[in-house]
Amino acid sequence: MTVEEFFDKVITVRMKEDRSALDIIDQTLLPGTIKRIRISTKEEIWEAIKKLKVRGAPAIGAAAAYGIALLSSRITADRYETFYPEFKELKDYLASSRPTAVNLFWALNRMDRTVAANQEKDVAEIKELLFQEADAIREEDVQISRVIGEIGFGLLEELKQEGKEIGIMTHCNAGTLATAKYGTATAPMYIALEKGWPGTAMHVYCDETRPLLQGARLTSFELYNAGITTTLQCDNMASILMQSGKIDIIFVGCDRVAMNGDSANKIGTSGVAILAKHYGIPFYVCAPTSTIDMDTPTGKEIPIEMRSPDEVTQMWYKERMAPEGIHVYNPAFDVTDHSLITGIITEKGMCHAPFDKAFEILGIGK
Repeated sequence: MTVEEFFDKVITVRMKEDRSALDIIDQTLLPGTIKRIRISTKEEIWEAIKKLKVRGAPAIGAAAAYGIALLSSRITADRYETFYPEFKELKDYLASSRPTAVNLFWALNRMDRTVAANQEKDVAEIKELLFQEADAIREEDVQISRVIGEIGFGLLEELKQEGKEIGIMTHCNAGTLATAKYGTATAPMYIALEKGWPGTAMHVYCDETRPLLQGARLTSFELYNAGITTTLQCDNMASILMQSGKIDIIFVGCDRVAMNGDSANKIGTSGVAILAKHYGIPFYVCAPTSTIDMDTPTGKEIPIEMRSPDEVTQMWYKERMAPEGIHVYNPAFDVTDHSLITGIITEKGMCHAPFDKAFEILGIGK
């Protein structure tokens, strides 16, 4: 299968042509089952985001945009004054699904601005504009991921040596399954394939990413099926891999970047960054500008989602693997300090420390 055929097979989120439902790939069933499901009620859309059927900051944003467009199309009010309160209620409901990924709020706020900017129009026109805006958000994400991939590919070209594969490490899943296409942290690898590199020119090492195993279930699934040499390792094996000299560069995604460059990503990312700093391996965060929150000064202000103890004690096991009644600490994310980050790759360009100044130069947040 070509990389383009693979992309077509695993389109993360789209609207049905008749606009009756969102069509998503249920990521909780991967890699064993590739199944597309239809979600159409507010409860189904909320649950799909909360239960990680659709996940990854950009994909969550696209799902939220399509979701609010679909739900708004069913509001019966024919005057803006009565339409908007119902729209706002739906928006607030979807926003309550997950607290950390800023793209969720970014997309919903963008849809809100579309409504507010067109309040003089008929409600039917506003509803149509919401569908168009959701399409634009998805298409923009494709282009954003591609540009991030091009910048990251430039880094891979600098590492390329005749007859030697490039060792790449990544954590969690910031791939096409987390976006509309290409991914963020995986985009450099996919761009390399599009430019004619053989999959054997790269060797990607995927952290399994406990406890939800996104690296094992999703990233290794993606890259292997795309034809890239892929190795899976347990999270606690990252240090020995770096020590062995097999890792040349690290790409990770993120769910929110603070103004100073502190970056929240899937739990375990900060540990990878600390190890990379120790071993002298460049560590890059791939971040669409929609994930950069200039209203959050540092990582200390980023809310961290706490998830169910069952994900640790029994989710993947035939029998419970911890004593009943044991306390479980299960944060979904951690924050990588800006001092550990070599560069933040955005669609507007590469950013280096001091990151707040770099963001300002690129016009991020304006």
